Amino acid sequence: MNPISWRVEHFDHIDSTNTWLVDKARSGAPEGTVAYADFQAAGRGRLDRVWEAASGSSLLCSILLIPPLDADELHLAVACVALGARAALVRLSGVRPGLKWPNDLMLGDRKVAGLLAEVVKTAEGLAVVVGIGVNLTTSASSDARATNIFTEAGVTITPRALLDILLEEVEWRRRALEDEQGTARLREEYEGSLVTLGQTVRIQTQDDTSVGEAIGVDHHGRLVVLVDGAKQVFDVGDVVHVRSEGQ
Repeated sequence: MNPISWRVEHFDHIDSTNTWLVDKARSGAPEGTVAYADFQAAGRGRLDRVWEAASGSSLLCSILLIPPLDADELHLAVACVALGARAALVRLSGVRPGLKWPNDLMLGDRKVAGLLAEVVKTAEGLAVVVGIGVNLTTSASSDARATNIFTEAGVTITPRALLDILLEEVEWRRRALEDEQGTARLREEYEGSLVTLGQTVRIQTQDDTSVGEAIGVDHHGRLVVLVDGAKQVFDVGDVVHVRSEGQ
């Protein structure tokens, strides 16, 4: 794989970086296209939650990746971005977020970043548009338990500075997906970063609520939970760490 040629499109104001980049992907935009905005008027998180941030207070961007993966492995492309963001924050601020399944970045029980991925069919194969919002100087989103890097570390990071390091960290992880050994290493890094594992969790799906112990992640990225002595797998759902919630 040749080095990714990152093509960063900057917007002062946009409705949604994900929406813009999904359209570009369908029109043949190459891997490495990035939409980066100071402000989003219609930013979205998982489960269609609103993600709102004051202009310039957060990194708001979307990244187009076209990895050589089957449809049931595309969660690894999202993991590239989540782990890349985690590593970039370590480098720039010293804080080391954990991942809450599937890809939220947490500092303790407080959310510092969220991701939203959308799969797009392109002429080159299945592409993934991975949007990420990282709270830098204020706590964006509708989550009352959100936090930001300045509050946690006393460090001011500009969105562009974080984006540049994030893309460095994403690139080598994306390159790892070209072979089985690299993919295995990425899986290991992802599972090792998941603070959800070993936790008692409550999972709210569209039809039901389940409580149990998160014991692993399967090959397809689904969360494996021990519920009443039986293993159940979840590919979607709103996860709450019950122990953290009760603290």
